[in-house]
Amino acid sequence: VQLVESGGGLVQAGDSLRLSCAASGVPISTYYMGWFRQAPGKEREFAAAISRSGSSTFYADSVKGRFTISRDNAKNTAYLQMNSLKPEDTAVYFCAAGRTRQLVSLRANEYDRWGQGTQVTVPT
Repeated sequence: VQLVESGGGLVQAGDSLRLSCAASGVPISTYYMGWFRQAPGKEREFAAAISRSGSSTFYADSVKGRFTISRDNAKNTAYLQMNSLKPEDTAVYFCAAGRTRQLVSLRANEYDRWGQGTQVTVPT
């Protein structure tokens, strides 16, 4: 499966963005999906994950209550709705797909397909 992210950009603190992750090659219904992010000079970190059916979602504490992960298996696309953005949300955001776990994973090494990333910038 190939993953292509879109929707990043430069926004002001408090604004919203919706990231999309379009998949091609195989149906994403066989994968759990995740969003990770990497800020300059920092390691890649988990942001959100969703199970294959979409019935289970998980969030990092830093984004809980502000970000919402979702998926539309019919469109072969996953999303990350980001509200109340803060300067500390500035990072490259990566979409990932995995099949290692039965339900979902919060670990980057349990995802085997990655997108190229999309930049989100929230100036101070």
